[in-house]
Amino acid sequence: MSSINEIRLEFNRSLKIDFNGGDLSSDAGLFLIREFAKKIGIHELIEKQFKTKDTAQRRHTDAENLLQMIYQKIAGYFRDDDADELTNEPVFRTLLDKEALASQPTLSRFHNRMDKDTLDQFNDIQREMRKRIYRYTCPEMLLFDVDSTLFETFGKQEGEAFNTHYNGHGYHPLLCYDGLTGDLLKAELRSGNVYTSRDVTDFMEPLLAEYRQRYPSMDLYLRGDSGFAVPQLYDQLEQQGVSYAIRLKDNAVLRREAQWLEEELNERTQFNKVDFAVEYGEILYQAGSWVSPRRVVIKMEKPQGQMICIPTYIVTNMELPPESLIRFYCNRGRMENFIKESKHGFDFDTMSSPSMTVNANRLQLSALAYNLFNWFRRITLPTSMRMHHVDTLRLKLLKIAARLVRAARYLTFKLCSSCPYQEEFRQAFANIQRLTPLLQ
Repeated sequence: MSSINEIRLEFNRSLKIDFNGGDLSSDAGLFLIREFAKKIGIHELIEKQFKTKDTAQRRHTDAENLLQMIYQKIAGYFRDDDADELTNEPVFRTLLDKEALASQPTLSRFHNRMDKDTLDQFNDIQREMRKRIYRYTCPEMLLFDVDSTLFETFGKQEGEAFNTHYNGHGYHPLLCYDGLTGDLLKAELRSGNVYTSRDVTDFMEPLLAEYRQRYPSMDLYLRGDSGFAVPQLYDQLEQQGVSYAIRLKDNAVLRREAQWLEEELNERTQFNKVDFAVEYGEILYQAGSWVSPRRVVIKMEKPQGQMICIPTYIVTNMELPPESLIRFYCNRGRMENFIKESKHGFDFDTMSSPSMTVNANRLQLSALAYNLFNWFRRITLPTSMRMHHVDTLRLKLLKIAARLVRAARYLTFKLCSSCPYQEEFRQAFANIQRLTPLLQ
């Protein structure tokens, strides 16, 4: 007798399919993430430090809800509604050691309970986790890549506004990544109509204090585009001993000061105005709002097939030669990839609540999921896979089919025999096993 949910295939009438396979999963690779999470002690830290002001006795605790959302985001299930489909999913239930997952209404209520106190808790958890991760692999230098972006909104969210730079409505968050590892060091949700550099010194102050206090011998660098060309930031970085390279906007005074370099370029290309050409130089420059002159490195280039000269100005306290300094600055283009992965791979820019505080907490939750995955990627994966985008790694390592077999004493997940990335899975597991547990 045919089931009402059964599907018959026309290309082969002897085939039938349905969704009644039993205890099967398509996300067995999440066990790698969970094993890594065990080593770094993130579950215990969240259970200890994360709590809303809710006083009701609930079946699903705040820590459990937070961990469920982190694993959902890592697996690509971004919506609260996805929880209803995952309620009895065997891998998720095993990861979280629960008989059933929290439902969509439970998670939505959980999000709405979060406030400014939980924002502070997220920051505390991130700081503690950075300290633990650096015990495994502490960099010799750290590169603050600071930037802003647009989180589009499509309703009447508190704090959303029209942003003229992006020509769209939404929020204008401030983000700071480690330009070498891709770790998200800090994220702050801001109203949509604030200027790029608004409150950037307040934003950077706790980060600079953390690294100067915990890692006094670490070399610190910062890169930023022209939106961050404000003297308050230069002063802060110089006082903290941070090397920086920040782009300046073109203006008449800079043009006049760089005229000699443009003349050199024109003289060198007077008989060939077709090919690309470039000259590098530097000047001492003092804007009206600066208390003293600073070094400005200049790149003057003539694009191929054009007769104009395009200048690039970088203010810096570094001593690199001009060409090397320009190359150092231009490598900040990697941050655009970090932001793109954060948005598309971890749902950073979904701002669905009318409350700005709730949306800010959603951003912090996504940031924690992003960092957990990025730590897992760069510490445990085989070298050949560490540069892969999250979508690629989900396809290769996380979305692995498995069947749950129950016995008296054990649960066994039998993973797909034809999985093409079994060796990489085993290598990642072996790397995790070699890690020393860090629970304090």
